[in-house]
Amino acid sequence: MSKDVIRLTIPDVSGFAKQLRRALSVERRTDPSHVEMLNIVARAAGFRNFQHLSRQTPPTPVIDARRVARAARCFDARGRWEVWPHKRSVRALCLWVIWARLPAREGWDERQISAILDELTVFRDAAQIRRSLVEMKLLTRNPDGSDYARVETPMDPEGAALLRDLNARQKTQAPSGKS
Repeated sequence: MSKDVIRLTIPDVSGFAKQLRRALSVERRTDPSHVEMLNIVARAAGFRNFQHLSRQTPPTPVIDARRVARAARCFDARGRWEVWPHKRSVRALCLWVIWARLPAREGWDERQISAILDELTVFRDAAQIRRSLVEMKLLTRNPDGSDYARVETPMDPEGAALLRDLNARQKTQAPSGKS
């Protein structure tokens, strides 16, 4: 049986707890089975049963367009990162773009990753970018700093929105020949 992640958002925890307590307080001779417990939790959260809960589409993440626009201003017309933002949240979005542009499933030594990062940026501070990517757990490295690898993880929705915005901007800015 698959172990799919099913997100359960409970807007009223107090009401959820009351419903759950009410369902469990029914005179029972035995503990509820696994399926019965899943159904009790789903009903307490406002669903018909567990199957109804598991078939719900995940909520669409809310994108902060202002933050994405702020981060987009940190990139030049060619999509290279040119300004290190002071705000950590904006900097994180910029780092997601850099992460997305690193080749997947490859390993690099320090010089190789620095060369790649220097191509993606204008301000050329590969060491700071490497450290920040490692702190965000988007890049791993050996303790001796000899080997770096991109961590494959789902991209942050706002980071993905920024990447789409930058790619669209590049397409509209690029002349018909090579730049």
